[in-house]
Amino acid sequence: MKAAFSSLASLLIFTFTVSLAAPAISAQSRPQRPDATKTGDGKRNNRPTPKTEEELKKEAEEKKRLDEEKDSVYVDDPIAVDTNIVSFDAVVVNRKTGQIIGGLKKGNFQVFEDGVKKEISNFTTPESPITVTLLLEYSKWTETFGSAAGGYFEPGAYEAIRPVAQFLTRFIKPPNDYASVIAFDLRPTPITDFTNDPARINQTINLLLRNRPAFRENNLFDSLKFTLYGGRGDSVVLDNEKEEKSDYLGMVAVKSKRRAVILVASGIDTFSKINYGEARKIVQEAGIPIYIISTGNLFYKKYEQYMDPGRTMPGMPDRMTFLQAKNQMNTFAKESGGMHFEMTFESEIPAYLESINSLLRSQYSMAYDLEKRHEPGKRYKLEVKVDVDGDGVTDEKTFVVQHRPYILGARAENAKKKS
Repeated sequence: MKAAFSSLASLLIFTFTVSLAAPAISAQSRPQRPDATKTGDGKRNNRPTPKTEEELKKEAEEKKRLDEEKDSVYVDDPIAVDTNIVSFDAVVVNRKTGQIIGGLKKGNFQVFEDGVKKEISNFTTPESPITVTLLLEYSKWTETFGSAAGGYFEPGAYEAIRPVAQFLTRFIKPPNDYASVIAFDLRPTPITDFTNDPARINQTINLLLRNRPAFRENNLFDSLKFTLYGGRGDSVVLDNEKEEKSDYLGMVAVKSKRRAVILVASGIDTFSKINYGEARKIVQEAGIPIYIISTGNLFYKKYEQYMDPGRTMPGMPDRMTFLQAKNQMNTFAKESGGMHFEMTFESEIPAYLESINSLLRSQYSMAYDLEKRHEPGKRYKLEVKVDVDGDGVTDEKTFVVQHRPYILGARAENAKKKS
């Protein structure tokens, strides 16, 4: 058997031990709902407090401009935000060492839209609290791909659960950090809404460990759309609601300075209602960084020589399937301002999570005003340069500024506001 999960916290080690001793639970289309239990200090399901005192003060000073900013809007195709201000997050990284650069000020940055320099109207230095949604592929393919590492000694789905469990137990720090978890196969199912309650987090991990994937479908694109913009879907499992379906608000509706999606998946999409191009546009428009941990890399490396090279067996993953999945994940990460980590061995997980946590907590939040509204549906190139030493010369050769590369104009005529 593989070595015990040395990278997990002691609480999680105990959880795994108990889970492996429990009798197998029959496959289901969605995780079983546990009996209602009293949790922690009652903080579960509290959405993050949107504004600090400092933010309220800045709003008062810039009230006229902020009054013109409109709420996020949700449309079937496309999804866009109609606003007179462009906001984004950026992380400065040393190209050679990978070191994240902190302590920079507004004057160290230059922002360009389609080559035209813009005046930075709002600038916030990195803050500690984070709000994340962990989107987890939880299907029969997850079980199959993970078996390349676990073999016969443990469920293959543990390969996908480990990153989620470790991030929840190690990096979500009450009371200011919040996390939600969504598992998907045929459809996305929220396991917990945003919470900072350790007991609730423990319930979430236990639930994922006790259950087994039922379907082999991976509707990744639909699940990304649901995670970012919400919609009508399965009720939150741990809420024990009477209604099977309910409305779920996505990450765009969360007004928090540090937002991100952590996607743990193979990158394979089976038959989502939206296609790759539509999913890509949704990711670009949301402007929320997506940090991705791929779970099918070891399986592909071990069995590539046995895979069908020409897609002559429909329904079975082949070499092109994995290459396409990798390209899709790279694109989602790059165009959202996130990062893609291709996991081969479970020992790599802690380093990936440390990097994701550091990147999240080192984001500079910036914004600039628009002289006139963007044309609906038009894509504008965003470029951010940094002058670390303050000598008036930007340092593109030494430092890279990680941020969303495009801004898309809103299609206001198709928009309908969220209630």
